[in-house]
Amino acid sequence: MAASKALADAAAAIIERCAPRIVCGVPLGLGKPNQLLNALYEAVSDRPDVELEIFTALSLDIPTASSDLERRFLQPFVERHFGGHYPRLKYVEAQRRGTLPPNISVSEFYLQSGAWLNNAVAQQQYISTNYTFVARDMADRGVNLLVQLVASNPDQVDGKRLSLSCNPDVTLDLDTEMKRRDQPLMKVAQVNTELPYMGGDAGVADDFFDLVIEEDALTHTLFGVPRQQVGLTEYAIGLHASTLLADGGTLQIGIGALGDALTWALSLRHQHNPLYRQVIIDAQSEAASGGLIDRVGGRGVFERGLYAASEMFTEGFIHLYRAGVLGRRVYDDIPLQRLLNEGVVQEQVTIDSLKALVAYRELPAELEPQHVRWLQHFGFFRPGVEVVDRQLRLPNGQTISNDLEDESCLHAIAKDALGERLQHGVLLHAAFFLGSSAFYQALRDLGEQERAAFQMTAVSNINQLYGGREILDRLQRNDARFINTAMMMTLTGAAVSDQLEDGRVVSGVGGQYNFVAMAHALADGRSILMLRSTRKDGAGRVQSNIRYNYGHTTIPRHLRDIVVTEYGIADLRGQSDAECIKRMLAITDSRFQTELMAQAVAAGKLPADHVIESRYQHNTPENLAERMAALRQSGHMVDYPFGSDFDATELQLIDALKWLKGHISTIAGRWQLLKAALRAPAAHQQALQRMSLASPRTFKEKVLARLLATALDHSEKT
Repeated sequence: MAASKALADAAAAIIERCAPRIVCGVPLGLGKPNQLLNALYEAVSDRPDVELEIFTALSLDIPTASSDLERRFLQPFVERHFGGHYPRLKYVEAQRRGTLPPNISVSEFYLQSGAWLNNAVAQQQYISTNYTFVARDMADRGVNLLVQLVASNPDQVDGKRLSLSCNPDVTLDLDTEMKRRDQPLMKVAQVNTELPYMGGDAGVADDFFDLVIEEDALTHTLFGVPRQQVGLTEYAIGLHASTLLADGGTLQIGIGALGDALTWALSLRHQHNPLYRQVIIDAQSEAASGGLIDRVGGRGVFERGLYAASEMFTEGFIHLYRAGVLGRRVYDDIPLQRLLNEGVVQEQVTIDSLKALVAYRELPAELEPQHVRWLQHFGFFRPGVEVVDRQLRLPNGQTISNDLEDESCLHAIAKDALGERLQHGVLLHAAFFLGSSAFYQALRDLGEQERAAFQMTAVSNINQLYGGREILDRLQRNDARFINTAMMMTLTGAAVSDQLEDGRVVSGVGGQYNFVAMAHALADGRSILMLRSTRKDGAGRVQSNIRYNYGHTTIPRHLRDIVVTEYGIADLRGQSDAECIKRMLAITDSRFQTELMAQAVAAGKLPADHVIESRYQHNTPENLAERMAALRQSGHMVDYPFGSDFDATELQLIDALKWLKGHISTIAGRWQLLKAALRAPAAHQQALQRMSLASPRTFKEKVLARLLATALDHSEKT
């Protein structure tokens, strides 16, 4: 389809200003203006005299099928979920086919997880960098163009018309960096009215962009990430990790099943605390880690609540907000935040709050106009208070003495001028968001004041302490728990999160290193890495994700801290290598403990007479299921705790297709399936109808119907 005139004109303007070498910075994830990028791609494809380099991350694409059964499942879902109105990125399609024009290249610093493992061009063009370094790296590569999807603000909230919405992350840092270097940068925006408007740092003035494309016809469906199934392993990990959060603390989490499991566990802790306390006993969190829970976490409800400082604003934070867990507000003011932390000032405004501000010399007894404006901004004073001839005029017109040490003055303020609660508090600071379609709708549905509590800002303000805000960041991020996911861990505490041993990149470093390092830099911060203890390889064989050693690491072992698997918690910080190995073995699947222990002994890192405690010698999926049985029976543990994008029949088919894929990978499984293919399906007509296999006509369709029916039979039994 040809680009609209507005898009074609924009592409032409970009080429005229930035050619012959266009280095285009593009936000990661949701913030890509797909239609504009496609128009630019097409225009440059026809211009061999122009070079286009795209520097971005997380180029999202609609899932594609690798088999006939997958196609039958995916096609109706994709049409329903994306409504046929999501413009796929042409450069992504060309990359997959290996047909990128010679004058166009794509470099990404974070890949869609596992999607590009076997694409040589994507692997070769990958740029390994910390998220906080991306703006610098773009500038170093000569970036001269920034394109971004933005939200519109017809009501002119905060006097801003446009919002960087889902992606102020690198954009704000890049704008600052290019001005610092005095290097030219053309900035082009495409408005999408489906994108939620977010204010604060994300709101930008009209002149921020050189060109704004604003046509209703160009609004398209946002990329909604389907919510993942949460299994027994994820639930156990989430439960263990939830005990490490202290009331009144700070939380950072990521997207995916493990993030959903942690969100669920924190909500259970707050809303069903008696059940939660019993569940963590059943899951053996208490027995193995009671001392650590007492030191760094808790078991009780969140009376003060949590504040979120997270690179990614995930859907989980909205659920935590609704559950009452996300409830601690922070303030963009060092003296006020310090007094809140010390308990001198409370969210509820009282006359004692004013006395404390004076006693701690944060305010003079005699107020100047700027002090009154400060008090009004943060809610200590109602609107209408002003300094007139060195006296205070109250909203009712009364004039009183300007002396906060005068009891009569304080009495009059309490009666006619005192606010009720502090204002302009923030529940969450984040650099970008991405999630389900329901998540985007939830953001659009927030009231103006509610939305103001969820602040999007530059990644430099989130992923690090230094940069001009260190004092305030430290005050806001008390008892911080930075919770991330690893693919593998070594026995001595190094983490593998982004790349395989042979150098192929699975995803990227992103901000994980930043958060781990920040946890060590904060006096009461902790880094928590969540890890599934095992995985299945391509042949269906179970492998341990805990290794003695590995040829690549994302987080070096000198930054080791807390590791959580489904079998428990290992506190590694400040421990000797031998003690780390012992603690990691205690949370390893028992099928691999003996071999790993032998490797450590052979290397001289563990005493030859070491014996794993008996309570850790039964780390098996079967024992885990038994410990978690009561929770499942309670009805609180379901496959999709926050809803699913699939209907009931599709959920049934997902389980069956997983079973089928697992059995095709083994010889015994293939033999079992071959026998099944000889039997005609006797049930599952609704599921077969969904896959267009209820009335098979060809031999292939008959075989597929029988195999699918067999898989449905077996998945129902499990």
